[in-house]
Amino acid sequence: MSRFIEIVEVGPRDGLQNEKISLSVAEKLDLIGKLEAAGARRTEVVSFVNPTRVPQMAGAEDIMAALPAAPNRSRIGLVLNLRGWERCVSTGCDEANVVVCASDGFGVRNQGATVAQQLDTLAAIAERQAIDGGPPITATISVAFGCPFDGEVSQDQVVAIVREAAALGVPEIAIADTIGVADPWTVRKRVEAVRAAAPNARLRMHFHDTRNTGLANAYASVEAGVDVLDASVGGLGGCPFAPAATGNIGTEDLVYMLERAGFETGYDLSALIAIGREISDRLGKAPASSLARAGGFPA
Repeated sequence: MSRFIEIVEVGPRDGLQNEKISLSVAEKLDLIGKLEAAGARRTEVVSFVNPTRVPQMAGAEDIMAALPAAPNRSRIGLVLNLRGWERCVSTGCDEANVVVCASDGFGVRNQGATVAQQLDTLAAIAERQAIDGGPPITATISVAFGCPFDGEVSQDQVVAIVREAAALGVPEIAIADTIGVADPWTVRKRVEAVRAAAPNARLRMHFHDTRNTGLANAYASVEAGVDVLDASVGGLGGCPFAPAATGNIGTEDLVYMLERAGFETGYDLSALIAIGREISDRLGKAPASSLARAGGFPA
C-alpha cells in the first residue's frame, strides 16, 4: 500500500493539559523538538486558554517565540474564543484549531458558552481571518459521540454544526470523541454523514481510548476514507472538564498498526517509543500506549 495517513501529534497540548505535573517551557520545547525529529509534521504545540483554568497550558507565547523556524513543520494552537484567536495570530502559529462543543452541557463547562455561542465565535474568527489574514482554521467538534453531562450526542447534532462550519468555508473539520465512547460502526456512519454535509472540507478524526475502542475507531475511519488522524505520544491525554476521560490513542500504537498494514506515516517508530517512555517517566506515570510497554515487532 502506498496510501499516506497523516497523523497530527497532539501530545504537547492534549497530552499534557490534564496531568498533575506541569512541565516547564524548556521541557515542552524539548518534547516538541523530539517529536518533530521523529517525523511529526503537524503538531498541536500550545493552547491559548486562560492559564488560571488550565495551568498546564501556561507559557504558550514563550513556547512559540522559542520554537525554531521549520518550513516543513506546522505548529498548531488551540483556540476557544476571540481572545485565543488574537493570541494565536500574534504568536505566529501556522494553524488554529478552533473548538466547538457538540453539546451545551460540555460547552458551558469547558468554554463557558453554548453551542450557538461557540458557532458565533467560529463565524467571527472566520470573518476576521478572511479580512485581516491569519493562520488556516480547523474546526474541531468535541464530544461528537457523547457528552459526560448531556449523554448521547446524535448524528444530527454533529451534522448541524458541520454544515455551519462548511458554510463558513472552514477547510478542515475534525470530529472528536473527547470522552472515548464511540464504536467503529458508529464512527463509519458519522464519517459518511459528515462527508455528505461538508464535501469540500478535509476530514480529521480525534479519538480517546477511555473504553479501549480508540484504535478500532481509527481503523474504521481509515476504512471509511479518512486520511488525517490525531494521536498523542505515550497515549497521554485527557480533558480537565471531562470526568474520567483518559488519554488519546498512542501515536506509536497508531503508527505500528498502520505501517504493519503497509500504510505510510513518515514517523520513526523506535524514536516514538523512546519519547513515549521518556515523557511518561518525566510525568511520573507508566506509559498508556501498548508499544511503549511491549515494543515493536520484529524487535
